[in-house]
Amino acid sequence: MSAAGAEIARVTAEVSEPLLRVAIAKKVYRRAGTEPVEAVRDLAFEVGPREITCLIGPSGAGKTTTLRILLGLDADYEGSVAPDPAEAGIAMVFQDPRLLPWRTVEQNVRLALPRANRDKNLDELFEALGLAPWRSRYPGALSLGMQRRVSLARALAQEPRILVLDEPFVSLDDAAAMGLRGLVVAAVARFGTSVLMVTHNVDEAIEIADRLLLLSGRPASLVAAIPLDTPRAQRTRGWAETTRRGLAQRYPSVIAD
Repeated sequence: MSAAGAEIARVTAEVSEPLLRVAIAKKVYRRAGTEPVEAVRDLAFEVGPREITCLIGPSGAGKTTTLRILLGLDADYEGSVAPDPAEAGIAMVFQDPRLLPWRTVEQNVRLALPRANRDKNLDELFEALGLAPWRSRYPGALSLGMQRRVSLARALAQEPRILVLDEPFVSLDDAAAMGLRGLVVAAVARFGTSVLMVTHNVDEAIEIADRLLLLSGRPASLVAAIPLDTPRAQRTRGWAETTRRGLAQRYPSVIAD
């Protein structure tokens, strides 16, 4: 193979190589005086580069448990996560923005950075998320939607390889949720970040995801991995409704019609 061919092969391999591999054979909760509860069984999936993957399943199915495992917060399970969560370059955005009310927007974002790197230039990030005019404001002056933008900025400031979102648009009005979804999609394109999002909202997942991971009820296992190959710009309302109906017919235990 020529040097040019070898370089092309190397770059192609890097682009296609998954950023994260999760294989949870079993996760059981054991508490004194109660019966063991199996939360996850034989759940395996990957997160690829520059893709948005949405994890969808019934309430109580084990989605939060799965997130805790892949974040390295729960090591009491059978299986593996590769690379190790401490080395995977993961940043988390929770439902609750978890901002310090006595710190400004900019201070809240910079607190997520290593102390030696807290003076990094964040102008592009604040502009991209529409937060530039709010940098010196305090969280109490912001709507919930804007607070969640700050939470997203705090995560992206860490330059993660994978951004994990736990129901990031819940309880927002339609306009705020649509704006935040657009920012997540733009972050993938602009910063090269991959996204793993947990959501109950099938419609928003169909709108932005490259791939859907459908989970069964407890114990959570993978029912199906559904690629959404239609470009986002071509995902009309009619296409989305047809896609949802088709999924509901095939997987009624996960998606209601």
